[in-house]
This record gives sequence, C-alpha cells and structure tokens, in this order.
Amino acid sequence: MVMALVVQKYGGTSVGDAERIRAVADHVARTREAGNDVVVVVSAMGKFTDDLIRLADDVSPTRPPRELDMLLTAGERISMALVCMALADRGVGSSSFTGSQAGIITDTDHTRAKILEMRPDRIREALDAGLVPVVAGFQGVSTERDITTLGRGGSDVTAVALAAALKADVCEIYTDVTGVFSADPRVVSTARRLSKVSFDEMMEIAATGGRVLMLRSVEFARRHGVPLHVRSSFTWEPGTWIVEEDPTMEEAVVSAVTDDKSEAKVTVGGVPDRPGVAAQLFRELANRGINVDMIVQNTSAKGMTDISFTVSKTDLDAARETCNQVKNEIGAAEVTSDDSIGRVSIIGAGMKSSPGVTALMFETLSENGINIEMISTSSIRISCVVRAERVDDAVRALHTAFGLDAA
Repeated sequence: MVMALVVQKYGGTSVGDAERIRAVADHVARTREAGNDVVVVVSAMGKFTDDLIRLADDVSPTRPPRELDMLLTAGERISMALVCMALADRGVGSSSFTGSQAGIITDTDHTRAKILEMRPDRIREALDAGLVPVVAGFQGVSTERDITTLGRGGSDVTAVALAAALKADVCEIYTDVTGVFSADPRVVSTARRLSKVSFDEMMEIAATGGRVLMLRSVEFARRHGVPLHVRSSFTWEPGTWIVEEDPTMEEAVVSAVTDDKSEAKVTVGGVPDRPGVAAQLFRELANRGINVDMIVQNTSAKGMTDISFTVSKTDLDAARETCNQVKNEIGAAEVTSDDSIGRVSIIGAGMKSSPGVTALMFETLSENGINIEMISTSSIRISCVVRAERVDDAVRALHTAFGLDAA
C-alpha cells in the first residue's frame, strides 16, 4: 500500500455544528484507515466569523485592524479544538495548531495578510509522531509577531500553502457543493459537475464570479503544483480535480459560464486624449487600494475621450471620490457611476484554437435582446458587462448555446 499525504480543508458549513464535526472526524478516520497521513485545516463554524464582525461593529465603529484580527481568529481556534475532541472519540490521535504554531509567516497587512514563508516544523513532527495535525485556517503570524488574518477565502490559502510546504499528494477542499459546475446550479438547473478543470480555467472561473474557490488559493496551487480536489463534505463523493493542463487531451471549447453581480461601473467623461492621463487616474486609484477590473476607453473625438472601468461595489464610493479628486487635475468633464450592472463570462481552454466563439456569444446575447456594455477578453475567456437584471438570462442562454446543458 502506497502511503499518501493528504491535506483536507473543511469550510464553515462542513463544521457548522456538532453533528457536522462528528461527520468530519469520521471521514478523517476513514482516510487514515486507508493508509494515508492526514493534515486537517478548518474554517470557523457556519457564520461564526460574520457574527464576530457584527459584534465588532456593535462595539466599535473604529475596529482597529490588529484587534479585529485577534478577534476573528477565535472562530477557527474553536473549530480546531472541537475537531480534535471528535477525533479522540474515534481513537485517532491529533493535535491542534493555530496559524502561528503551524509556522505560517505573513506580512504585516492586517485583515488581508499575504503569506511570506512557511515553517511547518511542528506539523511535520506531529505527522512523524503518528498524529493528525488540525490547523486553524485563515490566519498566521506577521514578521512583527502579531496575529494576522489572510482575508476572504483565507482557509483555502492556508490549506494549499501547507500542502505545498509539506509536498502533499493532494489538497482536498471540502465544501457544501459536490464540485465545480459548468454554471451556478442556482441559476442554471441543467448545470453539470466538471470532473476535471485546468488551473488556468479555474483561475478564470474564480476571477469572474465562480464562488467555489477563491482566486488566491488557485494561484498558489498553480504556482506550487498542488493538485486540488473540490468535494462535498455532505456526500463524500468524488468531485472536481483542478490540475495542470494535459497537452495530450483535446480541451472543451467552453467549459463554464460564470456570472458576477458584485461590481459597479465608473465612467470619467470628457477626458483629454493625451499621454499620461490614464496613468495618473489609475495610479491614484491604486494608491487608494482600489482594484480595477475591466477598462474601456472610447475612440477619441475632437481630442476628448471617455474612460469606463469596473470596481467592486464595496469600493464604489472610494472610487468615485478618487475620480472626482483627479478630475480637475486631468481636465475631465464629469464622473458618473452605475451599480446596476453584471458580468457574464464564458471560459474554456479550447477557445484558443476555436474560431467563432466570440461570434456565437454575441449572437446569442443579441437574439435574447441583451445589450453588451463592455467587453474584456483573455486567451481562454470572454466577459461582457450587461444589465444586472439580464445576467441570469444571459447565463442560461449561453450555457445552452455552447452545449453545456446536462443530458
């Protein structure tokens, strides 16, 4: 029997109550009985992190970031201790570790820290001693020895980073869905589970609204060559593998259709069409920590142009404020915004060698009376901004047009 090292990450719904925690302990025990070494990474139970954020809001409008990190890491610590207790009842020796005890070293950017270095010596020692290390996800310790959190999706990043550092054979991400689907099953009832997705495709899916895996974790896995397996902790059935692209296999032209209604559009109108203007505008946005996604600049007319771009709705007020500050400096006429937009994207590794994909996408939207406001492309993705109320219609129409509906 070949021993494998498996990192298993369990999300909030997977450890949502005592019954779910016992089910997780049963599965960890089964994985061990199959002859594998196991490292477990856990999120906070259910909506516990959201509850802590609400409590912080009630107590303090200031919420010092250092103290917020200290508060939020409590959720994962509760989960890790309870999982270890459940494992003990099954005769499985285990030991819990906080992010700092697990050797996760981060930068000093509280609430959205990035991992700088992994020192998993204590995790290796626990494995050598025949124990199951149970690690609190979402957290680490900064170079200044403060507790930090890794931001949204941080537990996935913890799991992938540990898998990379320990040279694990696979990193299993357990959630409440059975894998990665060709579209959001809540929008498209005929969506089907994908058995395998390339890292490049998964990065595009995550970046354009796919809610199964966070982009940072997929980037980390790709960079370090960590195979990911997205599975359900409610059915335990095989899910979706995210792996390196297989050059010997013919890829599907389009693998998935994604949607995202979390963005807003900002337009800076009447901008002088001269070198350096766009650079000045987007430098100021970057200095404010505002992440810009799609950008469109109209063809110049009489030396003036319009620049439109999308940002997260949570950054809209800050983006408008920044643009209004820069407006006079660059000689722009006005700043407008629109938060009633949505994005629909088609993704597929086979698009690189398949002419006609763009035409079919645009024809399908046109036939359904859906107007395209902005377009963005990569070698394996086409994204269109449309009215928010037509996004679901667009997803369903494109899913059918590209032959993705389940038989």
